[in-house]
Amino acid sequence: MTKPRRFLETLVRPWLHHEDRVVKEEEDLEAIAAEKKVFKYGTLAAATHNFHPKKKLGEGGFGPVFKGRLEDGRKVAVKRLGRGSMQGVKEFTNEAKLLSRVNHKNVVNLYGYCAHADVKLLVYEYVPNESLDKLLFSPRGRGDNPEVGLKRAEPLDWKRRFEVMRGVARGLLYLHEGAHTPIVHRDIKPGNILLDERWAPKIADFGLSRLFPKDLTHVNTRVTGTNGYMAPEYIMHGSLSTKADVFSFGVLVLELISGQKNSSFIPKPEAESLLEWAWKLYKKGQSLEMMDPALRSTAVPEQVAMCVHIGLLCTQADRKLRPDMKRVVVILSKRRSTLEEPIRPGILGSRYQRRAYGSRGSNLALGESSTGTTNASNFASTFVSTSIANSRTTTSTTTTNARTQTPSFYQEQHSTQHKHYAYFLFFLVLY
Repeated sequence: MTKPRRFLETLVRPWLHHEDRVVKEEEDLEAIAAEKKVFKYGTLAAATHNFHPKKKLGEGGFGPVFKGRLEDGRKVAVKRLGRGSMQGVKEFTNEAKLLSRVNHKNVVNLYGYCAHADVKLLVYEYVPNESLDKLLFSPRGRGDNPEVGLKRAEPLDWKRRFEVMRGVARGLLYLHEGAHTPIVHRDIKPGNILLDERWAPKIADFGLSRLFPKDLTHVNTRVTGTNGYMAPEYIMHGSLSTKADVFSFGVLVLELISGQKNSSFIPKPEAESLLEWAWKLYKKGQSLEMMDPALRSTAVPEQVAMCVHIGLLCTQADRKLRPDMKRVVVILSKRRSTLEEPIRPGILGSRYQRRAYGSRGSNLALGESSTGTTNASNFASTFVSTSIANSRTTTSTTTTNARTQTPSFYQEQHSTQHKHYAYFLFFLVLY
């Protein structure tokens, strides 16, 4: 068989097995139904005023997300799968399967689902406050704008940020060790942390997550996540373990302390990335200098220094040296613990490029957006301590729409497959 023919058949294979996928989706939904409530379409239509545009929270690759109120008074967020989204179907079902098995106060709660004809809906608890990134990185949420009163900025004082760290750590510990089968989230970042009415954090968006068998130390898989939060061994080799989530958590901790986003860090004379800056200040005994100025009046210096130390331990280049989430939770619970010296953090640079493979022969810079999932084996395996500040946020299925003010959890944007083009190639192969 010639290479062009094999290439064309690879492109059209997903469409040849459409019926098999439909059967698999139905089986997956039946499995979810055994764990969660099955809602009637009419119930959800009534709850959202027939999916009225004014009830819309956001638009994503899955489709729109609507706010609703059930007959029993519960407020819900209803995620509707858009027609024709092949990648969306996979992640939609994946998220439903994983969330149907978990129950923790720091993980967003899935109430149930609805399958009506070709319409699929997921029903979540409604989380009233914005995602963490909207509060942490925007002047409106940080209180940097003089027109914004102190009351609006209060949720982001040191006490609130410290509680966010503790809550996310507990949520990750549950996913890694408390769930029936360990779950690796793969996309821990402020945009996927929702804050409830008491400002307690809830981990959201499990479309990229996967089950992780307890008897394995790591698995090799395709890279999916957000640039600036992915562990170096994962993005370079596709080597995934719970320590990848630990690395992402470490980045989150340093962002909460500094109020700065890792992927858009403004280079300084002594450092070109947030992790490098934190490392160099720590080595000089000046960790408190990276603290967000907005925290000066509320911060507890000992806690801040301890959290910088934790952030650096979690982002160490060698994953074997990173603590597990159980130890992180113990440290954050104010129990005294002797902390070892961290090694230099794993910092990836923009020089990682995808090698040319097969007949395509194209190169893809690490910081560029790609449609489809990137194979980790295509990345070079050398550490480079250069800036990732100007790299764009990259996910294989998710990016943030910065033009809207709705939480990032409701703003997922996904790549779509060219359906008509695939049909054309199919008939071309048959011919």
